[in-house]
Amino acid sequence: MHSVETVLFLVALATVVATFARRLQLPAPSLLVVAGVVIGLLPGVPAVEVTPELVSLVVLPPLLFAAGEELPWRELRSVWRSVTVLSIGLVAVSAAAVAFLTVLLTPLPFGMAFVLGAVLASTDPVAVNALGRRLALPPRIQALVLAESLFNDATSLLLFRVALTAAVAAGSITWASTAGTFALLAGGGVLVGGLVALGAYVIRRRTTDPVLETIVCLLTPYLAYVAAESISASGVTAVVVTSVILGTQARKLTTARIRLQLNAVFQTIVFVLESVIFGLIGLQLPGLVSRLAGSQSQWPLQALAIAATLVVVRVLWIFPLAALSRHNSDGALSWRAPVVVSWAGARGVVPLAAALSIPLAEGSPVGQAERDLVLVLTIAVIVITLIVQGFTLAPLVNSTGIALTATHLSHEQATARAQLAEAALNYLDDIQDSETAPEFTIQELRQSWKARLARVVAHGSEDPVETAASIAYRHLRQDLLNVEAAELERLYEQGAVSDSTRRRIHRILDLEQAGLSDDP
Repeated sequence: MHSVETVLFLVALATVVATFARRLQLPAPSLLVVAGVVIGLLPGVPAVEVTPELVSLVVLPPLLFAAGEELPWRELRSVWRSVTVLSIGLVAVSAAAVAFLTVLLTPLPFGMAFVLGAVLASTDPVAVNALGRRLALPPRIQALVLAESLFNDATSLLLFRVALTAAVAAGSITWASTAGTFALLAGGGVLVGGLVALGAYVIRRRTTDPVLETIVCLLTPYLAYVAAESISASGVTAVVVTSVILGTQARKLTTARIRLQLNAVFQTIVFVLESVIFGLIGLQLPGLVSRLAGSQSQWPLQALAIAATLVVVRVLWIFPLAALSRHNSDGALSWRAPVVVSWAGARGVVPLAAALSIPLAEGSPVGQAERDLVLVLTIAVIVITLIVQGFTLAPLVNSTGIALTATHLSHEQATARAQLAEAALNYLDDIQDSETAPEFTIQELRQSWKARLARVVAHGSEDPVETAASIAYRHLRQDLLNVEAAELERLYEQGAVSDSTRRRIHRILDLEQAGLSDDP
């Protein structure tokens, strides 16, 4: 299957799947993986080969960047100790457990078994973010799960490189070399990420063109990844650091108009890339399985055992950590939170990229059969976690009762909007006293903001509960905007206005239409 045809097919498939996923209230990534596996099993469907460059260089940077920008800095500061313990200790223990189990269940030597353990040891930020996007988790839990998946890759990559050195390059491993490798991976990634974020900040602060701003924003994650990998540092860490830093400065970098455009562009890119990668994860599994020899027919049971081991190790690590936090802090998480955090350990794009990067060169100790088995087990575990944990995470969150209710979110938003309106009215009072603005302008704005405050207080939100009259008003205003748009087209056809004027006015009308939309 040609690459362009595959991408177009996966995007079309994802559009259909996303439509059904929203109606069925199911996670789209899990449905995409299932659809990919089913299509890959159909007779006549050609095998799909995924290159390491496609995953690590094309798909991974923007998805990591989008996930990192969503990480709340305030909540991150409150959970950084737990994130550190999970990102280092849990990754190392998970890798060791998977390695020993793999040696017992498969013909892989210990070196390649440890490579597999290192590949699957860390949770995946792309999968975790995609699955958790639709859940109303408390801020602290959401930050813990996302931050762990973003920052545990340095440890996983360190273990992966150490395992490759021992299994593939047959190199000697010392504590000094291991410490130096970790320092280069993590420290170099942080340094490169900080420098790229600083450069992007300086450029974007001086850019007012929305097209140039979009280009700079799109290039930033790729630049961070390539720059870090070129010095043998962690490209994943560099992208994450860059995105977290720029995410905290988002409102200082751009105008509201550019932020709207960037959000639309990144939502589209994230949708396309997630569609391609999660679909490919499912599509390539049947082809890899067909390449395995008959002696490797036990791989489904082996993959299930490895996936179960990862969950058990995660539970045994997180619950004592939660108990320790409860002992040391009054604001610790209850038992319900560890249950959710333990189950939110899906694997995805980052483990796939690591597994695909295992070299298979002439003279390498790694044979084709060993590499194929590692790939099959990796992708199978990814598929299992995306299906099992993906489909059950939302029901688990709802059953524990820790999800934020719509009433809570609405009340929080209403309280904030009321305080904002009062601050704006106080500012108008200060402006009136200083006589720096016309009196009639101040009075008009004061009446508008008082009406806004009254709506928030009366209805719990800025927008009142829709009645027949308010619905009729909104529909009539939409009709008037449509009449204006039609008249604008008539004026353009007659030559009364230029194309640039027509486009500017159309944008204004579109923004007004968007404000009247039923969609949130």
